[in-house]
Amino acid sequence: MNSGLKTAVLLGALSGLLLLIGGAFGGQGGLVIAFIFAIGFNVVSYWFSDKIVLRMYRATEVGQDHPLYRITARLAQKAGLPMPKVYTIPQESPNAFATGRDPKHAAVAATEGILRLLPESELEGVIAHELSHVKHRDTLISTVAATLATVIMYLATMLRWTAFFGGSRDDDRNSSPIALLAMAFLAPLAAAVIQAAISRQREFAADRSGADLAGTPTGLANALRHLDAASKQLPMDASPATSHLFIIKPFSADRLLSMFATHPPTEARIKALLGERAPLLSPAPQPSH
Repeated sequence: MNSGLKTAVLLGALSGLLLLIGGAFGGQGGLVIAFIFAIGFNVVSYWFSDKIVLRMYRATEVGQDHPLYRITARLAQKAGLPMPKVYTIPQESPNAFATGRDPKHAAVAATEGILRLLPESELEGVIAHELSHVKHRDTLISTVAATLATVIMYLATMLRWTAFFGGSRDDDRNSSPIALLAMAFLAPLAAAVIQAAISRQREFAADRSGADLAGTPTGLANALRHLDAASKQLPMDASPATSHLFIIKPFSADRLLSMFATHPPTEARIKALLGERAPLLSPAPQPSH
């Protein structure tokens, strides 16, 4: 099964879970509520998520004379993409992300730490990865997945209150409060697992596409290893709600169980890029403090 089909199946599972909990909440009326919630959240996310995340990290747009702009412009032209806006983030932890609802409204952002840590060949691999997300509209896919998961969590909270006050409002369903409570607690967990699986799938796909765009997998593979080591020493001040955007998880792995992780293990990504050549990578430099 290719990555696009896997992503479609996972998004379908999230949508099915949303309808299931909506129906449990109140039968046909619950389905309508779930649909309205999903549409409302997705409209807001579609139009404003990029502005929100850039403002959250105090990103500053750079001009054409900035090295990050020049690298991005060169790769965007090679990929046949409109030139995205380019931003820097005032954090020392090395990381980067792409955002925007489509290629015409995309933005690429990198921390000051990553610009100091990586040589240009590795930074080029990182930006190629991010532009691959833009080209395949992964930022929109991730936003939809995160929004559906959020709606499920909101409905689950409402469902718990419904269970406490006598069960489903659909008299024909005769759902017990215990069954409703079980669904109310399990559905958000399932949604988080599915959302994380979508994010991991898109990361693997962007690694492959980014390596093709850069012309070699070595720069990106080296960058991933260096970023992984540096981010463990210098975790990023990041919101868990936006962790799926970054090229490497912004904080140490012990904060997330593997099934909820938004990124595949770094060694697995490197192996997928290089196969048996993975041990030939250069040692990681020390991040600046």
